[in-house]
Amino acid sequence: MDWARDLGNSALGTPSVVVAIGNFDGFHLGHQQLIKTLKARSKELSLKSTVVTFEPHPQTYFQPHIRLTRLSSVREKLELFRDHGVERVIALRFNEQLASLSAEDFVRKYLVKSLSASHVVVGYDFGFGAGRSGTAEDLQALGEAYGFGVSRVAAVSIDGQKISSTRVREALEIGDLVLAERLLGRPYAISGRVLYGDQRGRTWGFPTANLLVERHTPPLRGVFAVEVAGVENGLLPGVANLGFRPTVGGDRLLLEVHLINFSGTFYGDRIRVVFRKRIRAETKFDSFDALKDQIHKDTLMASTWLTENPRTV
Repeated sequence: MDWARDLGNSALGTPSVVVAIGNFDGFHLGHQQLIKTLKARSKELSLKSTVVTFEPHPQTYFQPHIRLTRLSSVREKLELFRDHGVERVIALRFNEQLASLSAEDFVRKYLVKSLSASHVVVGYDFGFGAGRSGTAEDLQALGEAYGFGVSRVAAVSIDGQKISSTRVREALEIGDLVLAERLLGRPYAISGRVLYGDQRGRTWGFPTANLLVERHTPPLRGVFAVEVAGVENGLLPGVANLGFRPTVGGDRLLLEVHLINFSGTFYGDRIRVVFRKRIRAETKFDSFDALKDQIHKDTLMASTWLTENPRTV
């Protein structure tokens, strides 16, 4: 899969493409339906499938004082696009220049001049242009004027409610991993490279793999039973804390993972942590001894739950 951080003012020098536009945070089942439509149109027209997304998230640009929780990092989004067969991704820089473009100017600059789009796929609630003034109906009218088709993908619902990134965030915030998995079509996971930590867990007999996740601020917090990919073949059982480690005076959002009955090291490796069960909220303990005792209990609880609830796929 090819990807670019932005587009210049000139065409890419490639044939026309089919384009899907959206933020795609979390890549839930609604997003996946949109990508299925993109691939179907690409196959029908024998053209390359291309996704146009935005970084940073537009909400971060318009509300910089609010720390937006993200369901997926940029790299995770790219990996999900690749795994679902997208051929090219363009991550447009969402800045003042892009935010101020009118709906027609956006179409003319990016879809027509830069991408030579033959067909465009968008979601049911698509809005674009300055102040989201453009609607899916406006895009269809512009498509007729500039010579490209438009497919508008209907909402996907579960339990009578539309699936959205907001709904996934809300499920994760309350620790409802079962609902989050149903909305995503897969267990929620976080990927990252293992950092060198302060080694405190190792001295206590609970060595941890540390992942810094503050850049995209995932919505869930607490202690979890997890499974980890990327260390050995298959998934390894573990217990994880996602938070600020108040007992040890932590000041960064960190994902700490202890692999159960595993003694190796994998600093610098990229791993994927799959969240299976929320055990408890993060707590500040009165002493390190109390914390160590709770870690022992958490590990036993995670190990027992994972043994009794094996994943079959």
